[in-house]
Amino acid sequence: MARLTRQALQQYRQQGFVRGGKLLSDAELVRLREEIDRLIAGLPAGTRPENMPSVHYRNRYFLDLFLSEPLVDIAEQILGPDVALFTSYIISKRPADGLEVEWHQDAAFFPIDPMETFTVWLAVDDSDRQNGCMQVIPGSHRNKVLLNHRVDRDRRSTLPLAFRQVDQTRAVDVELKAGEFSAHDVFLWHGSNPNRSRRRRCGITIKYIPTYVRIDRTFVSPTGFDWSGLRLYLARGSPGERNEYFNLQGAPRPGPASRKKTSTKGRPRTDQ
Repeated sequence: MARLTRQALQQYRQQGFVRGGKLLSDAELVRLREEIDRLIAGLPAGTRPENMPSVHYRNRYFLDLFLSEPLVDIAEQILGPDVALFTSYIISKRPADGLEVEWHQDAAFFPIDPMETFTVWLAVDDSDRQNGCMQVIPGSHRNKVLLNHRVDRDRRSTLPLAFRQVDQTRAVDVELKAGEFSAHDVFLWHGSNPNRSRRRRCGITIKYIPTYVRIDRTFVSPTGFDWSGLRLYLARGSPGERNEYFNLQGAPRPGPASRKKTSTKGRPRTDQ
């Protein structure tokens, strides 16, 4: 059900984004919300929930979800047969005062070569115009040009990197029901408004890369993300020779669904 149709893939290539179908059942959504509520409840006092990175490092439920067959199937459709789980972020906008996500391109954040990744955006709650759904500029990805992003830590925004020269009359709302997903290109211009509604707007961004991508772990990120400690997880296919994977040799392994197409040849040592 989650796999993209030929028409949907064509839209993704041409417009830089596509809305997918329902990825999670109602019962699975209940469990997902329980896990996220537990994470939010455990945040240090004063910590906002708009940007919770790498939750799959310390929570097996999220690791199994991100390496599950429906999600990896989508990644294979877009990236090819050899796929690794790259990064994840939970973005939970509280009712009434949820922060905006300023206009940006995901490519501005990632020290990888070639710049081949994409985002699965999984809706935990209904995401619509009223509670600050994602907005995109269709086709803005086509020339693969990275705009100049400014660093600004003083604004009340989820991300410190952004650009502001956007004709918002061209913006399209990517409205999703809980359990549905969208996918967007790493060069697509996108952002979202503050949540002024009485409802939470929570979603998860999950990114995958082909296993031949190189990662500069010495990169000092303006967001504070620790690239030296990045954990890659082989999701499907051959691990290749460029990267090391946390779920190979002596580290916790993913669930059975994600292992069934994983190669066991040429395993490198783990990175942590």
